[in-house]
Amino acid sequence: MTMTATQKADRLALIKKIGDRRNKMAKIKANSARTMQNVKHTNIKPKRKSVEAPKETHNIYQWTDASKYAAEYYGETLYHTTKFDNDWD
Repeated sequence: MTMTATQKADRLALIKKIGDRRNKMAKIKANSARTMQNVKHTNIKPKRKSVEAPKETHNIYQWTDASKYAAEYYGETLYHTTKFDNDWD
């Protein structure tokens, strides 16, 4: 199969267009790489706020007095469920 003159011209135009686009992209990539290298070598570092850990080691949400907790949150129910506990001893 041989190509006609029009087909050959179209093909060569397409090849030239693709080549031009590839060359343009190669230049863009090279510039981007150069820019990224310059950015990496600068001494700009992100500012970080230091966060100090709390010095207290106990849980502030934990109740240390179980009877006080039960009285506050269960009140009358606690009284009625535990009033006969000492009768079994």
